[in-house]
Order: sequence, then structure tokens, then C-alpha cells
Amino acid sequence: MNRKNILIGGISMVLLAVLIYYLWQSDVAPAVYFTGGWIAAVLILLWSGNRFITIQFDKHFPWLSYGNKRFFTHLFLGILYSLIIINLAYLTFKAIFTSEPPTNEQLIVMNVYGIIMFIPVFSIYFSLHFLQYWKKSELNAEKFKKENIRTQLESLKNHLDPHFLFNNLNILSSLIDKDKNLSKAFLDNFAEVYRTILRSKDEDLIPLDEELNFIKSYMALLKTRFEDMIIFTEDIEHKFRMKMVPPMTLQMLVENAIKHNVISERKPLHILFKNIESEYFSVSNTLNKRPEELMDSSRSGLDNIRRRYAYFTQLDVKVIKTDTHFEVRVPLLEVETV
Repeated sequence: MNRKNILIGGISMVLLAVLIYYLWQSDVAPAVYFTGGWIAAVLILLWSGNRFITIQFDKHFPWLSYGNKRFFTHLFLGILYSLIIINLAYLTFKAIFTSEPPTNEQLIVMNVYGIIMFIPVFSIYFSLHFLQYWKKSELNAEKFKKENIRTQLESLKNHLDPHFLFNNLNILSSLIDKDKNLSKAFLDNFAEVYRTILRSKDEDLIPLDEELNFIKSYMALLKTRFEDMIIFTEDIEHKFRMKMVPPMTLQMLVENAIKHNVISERKPLHILFKNIESEYFSVSNTLNKRPEELMDSSRSGLDNIRRRYAYFTQLDVKVIKTDTHFEVRVPLLEVETV
């Protein structure tokens, strides 16, 4: 036991001794101080004893490891201890304050009254302790779950930087030999876009309007390479621009569209940004699939987006594919619902 419990137990015993002495010196019927002393002693011993049992069980048979065995064993020992204390206290007070040994009828009556009075007290104590532990376990489990998901989210966010960097350095490499002035312009735009990425790195969510402004800078990079072979169109109601999305979501969807489609002057890639009612934002593109052997089969981009959204909402990321178009719908989030 800790010092607090020892102090409480000591004070209780002193108060009990003072009460017994006072009743002994007073002109009170023996049955009064006998009953009062018995009740007080049983309550103190039940509290201190069950507290000790609980501490020992917590130390040697924790709930997390033993579960059901702990529950029934602790409950059985607690009730058994309570019955023993009820009888021992009764016999002790009977011997101190009376000269007659207890009869069988008195023992039966005493146990019945003891069970009626004290077992519910123990049951309440046991239930409160169990509920306290259960609540603590739930909080710890929820905390662990959030920390685990948070770690996964940070890992997914960190994945964006090298992925984006690798693709655009490849583009820059291909431009250097073709046109140095064009490659310099591309490098300037790339530096501006990457600065935006670094600024948003610590943000879990950003307004859709901010993400769209970033996409416009990103489009300048794409136009350097593809010129008019990529066509971007926006159809977005102004009232939805302040809803939230994870950073880089739209950039990854645009990147996927470029990676998985053949882009040429004869078949340019059309990409449309559009809000779908109030809950979803759509990024759709014309479909001109590359041959399977030329495609990167990895779906890490969409998987990344799905897992990042799973941290904030139960709404699904929807993929709609037809013979002519490929569309991804991502939820638009409200800050107060996250």
C-alpha cells in the first residue's frame, strides 16, 4: 500500500477506537455499541483489505494479461474475504462485549444481515474499480490508435516529397539537352512549386482554394513539357473553395493521369476539376491508356490518398471508370467534422 492508504487506514482505526471507548464509557445499551462497532470495523476492514487485494492483483495478475480469469478470481476472493471479515468481526465483538457465545441462529442472522449490508458495498467497489480500469484501457487504446494512425499519416505525407521530386527531376533532365532556356524556366517554376510543398508539409488539411492555386503553379511545369497537349478545365462553385482536402491530393491525381495515359497532339489529355454537390470534388481525365507493358502498374498514388482520407473521414474515395474517362472523387471536408 502507498502512504495515502496507510494514513487513511490508521486514521480510521483511531476513530474506531475512540468511538468504542466513548460508547464503553457512556450509559448506552450494549447492543448499540456492539452493532455500531461491528459495522464500523467491518467497513474499515472491507475497504482496506479489498484495496490490498486489488493492488496485489494489479501487480501480479493485471487485467490486460489475464482478463476473464482476473475478473472471476478477484470477485470470488473479494466475496470470500468479505464473509470472513464479517464473521471474524462479529465473533470478536461478541467476545469483547458479551459473555455468551453466539448461537447458530445468531450466526445465521448475522451472515444474512452482513450479506445484505456489506456484499453490495463490495460489489459497488469492485464494479467501480473494473469500470475505472476499462475506461482507462479504452482511453489508452484510443490514444495508441490515434498515435499509430498519426505515424502512418506522417509517413504518407513524407512519401510525397521524394515521389514528386523524382518525377520532376526526370522531366528537367529531359529538357536540359533540348532547350536550356526552357529548362531554366522549368527549374524556376519547379523551385516555386517545391517551396509551396515545403510550406504545406506540416499541414494535415488545407483549403481547396489553396490546393487549386498550387495546381495552377504545377500546371506551368506541365505546360513546359507538354505545351497544348494537356488541357485543364475548372468548374468549381466558389462556396466550396474553403472546404478542406489533404495537401497534394490534386497534384497526385493529375500525376496519375499523366503517368497512365498516352499524351499526343492528336489525342491531348483533358483534365477537369469539378465539385460534385457539396461532399465531393472530382478530378476526371480522358482515357487513352498506355499499353500495359509501358505502364507503371503501381497504384501507390490512389492508395496513399485513400489512407490519408481514412484518417479524417469515413467517406470513401470513389473511382469511376468508363471507356472514355477515368474519374476520382475525393471528399470535401469541413474542419468541425474532422
